[in-house]
Amino acid sequence: MAPTKARRQAASADGPSERYDLRLYVAGATGRSLHAIAKIKAICEEYLKGRYRLEVVDIYRRPGLLQKDQIVAVPTLVKRLPVPLRLMVGDLSKTEQVLQGLGIVARASH
Repeated sequence: MAPTKARRQAASADGPSERYDLRLYVAGATGRSLHAIAKIKAICEEYLKGRYRLEVVDIYRRPGLLQKDQIVAVPTLVKRLPVPLRLMVGDLSKTEQVLQGLGIVARASH
């Protein structure tokens, strides 16, 4: 179910200066990887427009980063900023779950 316009506005009202630093780990150019990239980019553009940096890491091209971020499965989205650090593993297609993982819905509901 798509979020309402009011919910999107409330979720975006968490502070215009708060920047999100995200890293998405994927395994090559598989359908699952491409879907995860497209979904995260769409969520970021809708809820964090102008306030995020998204780095996509192909684990086959940069395997050294796996250990650094303690990645054990892909796709994995790492929210580095704002703190706290959070990892979301697996199916990233459910917008509400991704927003909760990013801490956007939780802040908007207070």
